[in-house]
Amino acid sequence: MKKAGAIGGIAALVLAAAFVAVRSQSTQRQVSLVVTHGTIVTMDGTGRIVEDGAVAIDGADIVGVDTTEAIGSRFAASETIDAGGQVVLPGLVNTHTHAPMVLYRGLADDLALMDWLTKYMFPAEAKTVSPEFVRDGTRLAALEMIQSGTTTFADMYYFEETIAREVKAAGLRGVLGQTIIQFPVADARTPADALKRAETFIGEFKGDVLITPAVAPHAVYTLDGPTLMAARSLARRHGVPTLIHLAETRDEAKTAQERFGASPVGYLEKLGFLGAGVLAAHGVWVSEAESALLRRRGVGVSHNPESNMKLASGIAPVTRYLEEGVALGLGTDGAASNNDLDMFESMRTASLLQKVATGDPRALSARAALEMATLGGARALGMAERIGSLEPGKRADLIVVSMTTARQTPMYDPVSHLVYTTRGDDVRTTIVHGRILMRDRKVLTLDEAAVLRDARLWVPKVRAAVQSSTAM
Repeated sequence: MKKAGAIGGIAALVLAAAFVAVRSQSTQRQVSLVVTHGTIVTMDGTGRIVEDGAVAIDGADIVGVDTTEAIGSRFAASETIDAGGQVVLPGLVNTHTHAPMVLYRGLADDLALMDWLTKYMFPAEAKTVSPEFVRDGTRLAALEMIQSGTTTFADMYYFEETIAREVKAAGLRGVLGQTIIQFPVADARTPADALKRAETFIGEFKGDVLITPAVAPHAVYTLDGPTLMAARSLARRHGVPTLIHLAETRDEAKTAQERFGASPVGYLEKLGFLGAGVLAAHGVWVSEAESALLRRRGVGVSHNPESNMKLASGIAPVTRYLEEGVALGLGTDGAASNNDLDMFESMRTASLLQKVATGDPRALSARAALEMATLGGARALGMAERIGSLEPGKRADLIVVSMTTARQTPMYDPVSHLVYTTRGDDVRTTIVHGRILMRDRKVLTLDEAAVLRDARLWVPKVRAAVQSSTAM
């Protein structure tokens, strides 16, 4: 009898355990994807870092960020990614690029901006830019960005509708600006033609979940006042961003003073151009009063340290921007002047540059640099409600970075490692809008071999274009 009673007790325990398991499963929410066992660097308002953490994703949205155990108790996933030994963080936000210009990478180095533009870039573009050039260049840029952890980028170029289609196919998120410039270019003979193209482009992509169309007047030195304001009015009318180069070089500031009796920032303010929705690339030659003005007007700024250093354009007042509360993001600029799209390099360079420029090793901390590349960039683009941090309710844009190599060992502080040690090729997995674009270094949305092959075919054409221009 005692034996029978013991068996009955065991059976009861087994049944009870089974009941609890079934009940637990019934209370779990079914989701599409869970990333588990990573060190989660959330970049949320509290700066939370979760050891052995997990991110639950349902469709395009993040629905949970917690320990792996806690997420496992709440969610059942159709697919799981094990991020053990890796860091999970928001996808990087590159706030200034010219994506197709990857096809000009290394074409003209060691030059000042205006020589680089007028003697090499503008002539090369005049003879080579076409929808096919833009298509192949954008695919190459998208491949590089996916492989190095960028999930959102802001772009200014020509045939922007072609760029948008390729970006969408690759699965990236883009704020893409149709360029307006005073002289004839590949896709528009006049500024009026460019404005018409921009309006058509806005109509095609406004409301898209991945593509935010924008208007991109090039700069105060390549446009007259009426055209600048026509571009700004178009953007305001449609409620889309305005992207512009601003105060990049000392020569630009000098030219503006001679032509308009004002600095580049002061001139745009006199025109009534500045306001929410404007993203100013570079912002190097900006006074203390002007940085305060940019904050009051709600203008975002994109800091591009590597391009500014390579072209000897100057050092942007980054610490002042942050002290003023300017919405400050980080960018690479185009790969023709950087010469890559690796945002990890931009983070490290930005931090080190401010330290040496100010003489203060605390000037731009690793945490501040990482924020510029994530949530800060999202703020500068007006997208902080949707991207830039890992929080429930935001879009599922995230990357997984390996920390297992000799260079990454040992790791005491993941934020320090991300800024001062990590490179783009440490990224293992890239996810945008809940879609896995790269898993374990395998890009799933682009044919890597075909992209590289097509890009190489442009080399003789570009070289011939430059040689014929410089021989004249």
